Amino acid sequence: MQSQQLAGKKINQSTQLFLDIAEIKNDTVILKDGSLRAVMMVSSINFALKSEEEQEALVSGYVTFLNYLNFPIQIVIQSRRLSLDNYTKRLEDAERDLTNDLLKKQIVNYKEYIKELVELGDIMTKTFYIVIPFSPMESKDRGFWSRLSVVLSPSKVIHLKQENFDKYLHELNQRVEHVRMNISSLGLKTVRLDTQSLIELYYTAYNPAVSANQKLADMDKLRVEA
Repeated sequence: MQSQQLAGKKINQSTQLFLDIAEIKNDTVILKDGSLRAVMMVSSINFALKSEEEQEALVSGYVTFLNYLNFPIQIVIQSRRLSLDNYTKRLEDAERDLTNDLLKKQIVNYKEYIKELVELGDIMTKTFYIVIPFSPMESKDRGFWSRLSVVLSPSKVIHLKQENFDKYLHELNQRVEHVRMNISSLGLKTVRLDTQSLIELYYTAYNPAVSANQKLADMDKLRVEA
């Protein structure tokens, strides 16, 4: 009886209420508690193929990188099934432009081979990210009572004045440069995700099944009517 009553009720709460993200802008994630996040995509190194001396140098460099940090970071490894949609689309474009029937047949066979290989092998790709945080609590310009009010009423921090947001963003950007500079000594390349990339990242993270078939539109192409 209770389950039937619950089923009859209309759910009017958005899933956004259960997410920590309040807004994404200026290549930055703003959480509901007022803190900021920058996300950097990091290249990888095949550690197993390195010599013993190279492995020791990498471990030593990584320890040095961690020791130079005076703020927390989060290292995230995201595994996704390999998608060759863009690659197969290029093959289809090449097939359409060909006039040689034999080459066309070879491309068709090659596409089927690639598709079967990915499905049977269940090939996964791994992407590495470093998440860099900054909280208004850490701002040196805030007094004790001001920082205490942030803890007691975190919802108020969401409505940051542009001046305060720019100041916090500047401090976050300094941390990003600090990480970028020190991690480059390990031979790793980093790219900070822009606003569009951040939206796509969280969209695919929270909607893995939907995002596989329904791609997110480019922000610049969206039109919102008042």
